[in-house]
Amino acid sequence: MYPDIETFDYSKYVGIQRVIQICAMKKLLLLPLLILLANCATNPVTGKRELSLISEESEISIGTEQYLPSQQSQGGIYKVDPELTAYVNEVGQRVAAQSDRQLPYEFVVLNNGVPNAWALPGGKIAINRGLLTKLENEAELAAVLGHEVVHSAAKHGAKSMQRNAIIQGAVMAAAIGASASDSEYGNYIVGGAELGAKLIVTKYGRNAELESDFYGTNYMAQAGYDPEGAITLQEKFVAFSEGRETSWVDGLFASHPPSEERVLKNAETAAGLKTTLTSDLDLGTERFQQKLAYIRSKEDAYQIFDQARSLAANNKLDIALRTVNNAIGKESKDARFFGLRGDIYLEKRQYEEALAAYNKALELDDAYYEYYLGRGLVSARQGNRAAAKDDLEKSNALLPTAVAMNELGQLSLAAGNTQQAKSYFQNALNAGGQVGASAREAYTRLDMPSNPAAYFKTEPSIVNGKVAVLVANTSPISVQSLSLQVAALINGEEVYRTITTPAIAAGQQIRISTGITASEALQDLRVSVTNPRL
Repeated sequence: MYPDIETFDYSKYVGIQRVIQICAMKKLLLLPLLILLANCATNPVTGKRELSLISEESEISIGTEQYLPSQQSQGGIYKVDPELTAYVNEVGQRVAAQSDRQLPYEFVVLNNGVPNAWALPGGKIAINRGLLTKLENEAELAAVLGHEVVHSAAKHGAKSMQRNAIIQGAVMAAAIGASASDSEYGNYIVGGAELGAKLIVTKYGRNAELESDFYGTNYMAQAGYDPEGAITLQEKFVAFSEGRETSWVDGLFASHPPSEERVLKNAETAAGLKTTLTSDLDLGTERFQQKLAYIRSKEDAYQIFDQARSLAANNKLDIALRTVNNAIGKESKDARFFGLRGDIYLEKRQYEEALAAYNKALELDDAYYEYYLGRGLVSARQGNRAAAKDDLEKSNALLPTAVAMNELGQLSLAAGNTQQAKSYFQNALNAGGQVGASAREAYTRLDMPSNPAAYFKTEPSIVNGKVAVLVANTSPISVQSLSLQVAALINGEEVYRTITTPAIAAGQQIRISTGITASEALQDLRVSVTNPRL
């Protein structure tokens, strides 16, 4: 069995013959391995010699750049109770102070009901309110945050990026450019924000999870928390996993799979710590319950809100509207409730009501992309292009989405700025669903006249002694006709034909006769496509 690629010490193999052998046995390209040989480093948490393609400066930069869009893609900051985020950050900083690697750690609470927590490279960490309310004491919170601290400190996210770079036979830039589509709004995230969306749903392997449990439990205990919290936390996770509750399966367990092994390992770690640490270890149950009193008092409002979202997603708009209004009656300070009300009214084409709802959402929280996006779409439907453009650009500044890009493309097209429109559509055309399809068609209409070869494939053949050309329309739109420019060398003389085709539907192909007789004297046959008529 070959050594693990993450921990194998390649640095001692300096001979070129040995490098080639390692390449063969690990099935790696030579160039990436040579890069790896030049970049082995000691992991500051585990002390192991490991591959290191990504510098600490780059890790911090990536985490900083991706923190805001990643928060936005997962519901935004929970702002109804600012003291709660301050409290979570305080606990996180207390644990992070014990880390073997000091980074600019940050901790936030996200307004998301899915039980989850995640860490970006460079120490940027988040926990969803949906997980926070399932915990019983501060020690369990410290266990969650300590676990995430280790994911950052031990470079687990960075190593995931490295693996992608190695597999692709590329270096850092290629990993940063990788796409992501598994976050809550993943199909619509575009541009650089795709990286964060991918990193926060990275599924960690068994070794990384055990490593994070072990060192995270050590950090929390050194910070004064009873490591019993790490045991009860994992016991809770195992119980939820056995129930296969959808929110847990889609959330925390998708990236942090629980197991009985993790429970037992945490118990072993805790037992060892309790024999060596002499200071009092605290569960912090009363303090934790006090800090969560407000959000716990609103749990029924959030359950109703989640029901309203589900109803709206299934196009049961009238019931969804009544449901979200019920949620607002129980909690009138959460902007997401009003944002959902706006989304429902927008879908119902009740634009004035939608505008009022988005305005209220922005009054409560002016730093969440969805409210600007919704209000921008409303303004576009009402013909207020300047207001629409302003809000859509603000939305993209927080989280670039295909929905905003596509709408900005339509606004630019209406204003006669075709080059700008083309750029917007190009940013949106790889999205899923109707948004991506609409952007692809709009982009194709703008690009095809100057670049027809990208959309029509030609293949010459001989049919009944004549040269024919098979023309395939690979684009998403039909054309009324196009011109084929056919050139050939016959008996040393250039022969030219210009042929106008009949209509070719999207995804269809036709065969056209050129009128050129096939013979041994025929040489250098060339076909090009021009003048598509849309």
